[in-house]
Amino acid sequence: MSKPCIICVAITGSVPQKSDNPAVPISVSEQVDSTHAAFEAGATICHAHVRTDDGAPSSDPDRYAELKEGVERHCPGMIFQVSTGGRSGAGKARGGMLPLRPDMASLCVGSNNFPTRVYDNPPDLVDWLASEMIENDIKPEIEAFDLSHIFQARIMADDGRLKGTPYVQFVMGVKNAMPVDREVFDFYIHTTKRLFGDDAPWCAAGVGRHQITLNDWAIASGGHARTGLEDNIRLDKTTLAPSNAALVRLTVELCAKYDRPVATTKQAREILDLRPA
Repeated sequence: MSKPCIICVAITGSVPQKSDNPAVPISVSEQVDSTHAAFEAGATICHAHVRTDDGAPSSDPDRYAELKEGVERHCPGMIFQVSTGGRSGAGKARGGMLPLRPDMASLCVGSNNFPTRVYDNPPDLVDWLASEMIENDIKPEIEAFDLSHIFQARIMADDGRLKGTPYVQFVMGVKNAMPVDREVFDFYIHTTKRLFGDDAPWCAAGVGRHQITLNDWAIASGGHARTGLEDNIRLDKTTLAPSNAALVRLTVELCAKYDRPVATTKQAREILDLRPA
């Protein structure tokens, strides 16, 4: 298999703290440094969240602007993807950074359970976020926590709420949501190809100890991979990951195992039909 594999690094997220792993980058300067090291290791997408000074999740557009500028300066051509997830804010504040025109943004098109609460994505908010992405020429990454989310993405593409072919990411291993199940994973691939075409790009993300499993399955199956400290703070059961770059290097090793070249920034932009850097 010679199809290049795009590696996304989810650098920070909204949950892990330095008390969990000192390598979690909290300040914008830490995030830029961590992203640069991950970029040098092979990552071509930076999935970004921002935090306040005390580590709390935030949707502050000014912090996103500073992070975007730093990543673009130190990681030429890297795809900058912001999160519109519900842990970082409420209502339209979740999309307050979209006028910055990042290359991509996450979009969850339906609700589901999380470990201690409902991940609430009401239709009117989903429609507003999708319209902002069209307005600002941002490609959505559909965060599929459930099979229905893939079908909803197809409906939204058909009626014009999504532009072009979305990038679908299967998220597995979140407590109270979709568990890590190989038959379900394979059916996700089948469904995505049936609804969007055999060449539609897709990705997979596994949470916690499942990160390496989902990376392995995705790379072996021709998809793309997400890694990083947002989803997993360990190299193995007893060892904390020293950096985002260390997790990226594990993913690069899997690419070699399955004879998948690691996508360059130019290849990743072409695969995802993004504007040039």
